Amino acid sequence: MSKLRKAAQGEHCTIRLPGCLPGTETTVLAHLPNRSIGKKNYDLNAAFACYSCHQALDGQRSHDFEPEWLEVMFRRGHERTINRFYEKGLL
Repeated sequence: MSKLRKAAQGEHCTIRLPGCLPGTETTVLAHLPNRSIGKKNYDLNAAFACYSCHQALDGQRSHDFEPEWLEVMFRRGHERTINRFYEKGLL
């Protein structure tokens, strides 16, 4: 596991969609979709996501969010995550 993936442990979700789970127990590093088929994006292209937000982003839970809005929310979460990486001395 990379140091950036480990950094998600104990963090709050930075994506913050409606239905976002409080606490830090389910937070993981959720990757921005890669345009290449079958490849996961780099860990730097990711955000801290709770289980609920991660499931919504991956299409694993039903929602009525517009795809463009989801991307904006992910990008905002990505920015907050990058800031946390810097605060933790990981970048």
